[in-house]
Amino acid sequence: MCNLYSMTTNQEAIRRLFGVVIDSTGNLPPQPGVFPDYAAPIVRNTANGRELAMARWGMPSPVFALKGRNSDPGVTNVRNTASPHWRRWLAPECRCVVPFTSFSENETLPDGRKPPIWFALGEDRPLACFAGIWVAGWTSVRKVKEGETTNDLFAFLTTEPNALVKQYHPKAMPVILRTRDEIDTWLDAPTPDALQVQRPLPDDALMIVARGQKQDGVPVGPPSGLLL
Repeated sequence: MCNLYSMTTNQEAIRRLFGVVIDSTGNLPPQPGVFPDYAAPIVRNTANGRELAMARWGMPSPVFALKGRNSDPGVTNVRNTASPHWRRWLAPECRCVVPFTSFSENETLPDGRKPPIWFALGEDRPLACFAGIWVAGWTSVRKVKEGETTNDLFAFLTTEPNALVKQYHPKAMPVILRTRDEIDTWLDAPTPDALQVQRPLPDDALMIVARGQKQDGVPVGPPSGLLL
């Protein structure tokens, strides 16, 4: 599962690329390492247009997963969209896209170590996004030391891995959207049509851009993207 990604493009590029009309993030710094339960930017639908907002990574866990636990750190990756637990958040008002520039899986080495390996759509880490879902104002105990808090939460969909990712994670990869049509379909289309984006990328669409570091902080040039 993808539990680490990077978002290093500036917020003006995000606003422009995803048609954002409301920006609630304030000053958005680069995030070379986004880990579970971190706050990160998402683009979501509102009655007044698309909004760039911050949310905490990890949707509410199913009840069975919380048995015997006193906290819920959240689910970062969602695969089974047929589950009743996830179906309630598949309507357009609960869909979002999650901007990213690279994402990480772990590479298993002969000595047993599992350092990060970073994937992107190109060496310059062009801006793209994951297909995500979100929920507003969810009250729960994320961390025992924090106690009960209320947060906007998000996660992104996963699917079968393409040939490159499968070498390092044989079970899943994030659902990545690369074109304006795909983004508009995910955010706005009826649910059966929107779920058609839950598929792996072509085998040649990704490349490995870094190895062995917990953050992908490599400087990039002017913001770019693959949205057509």
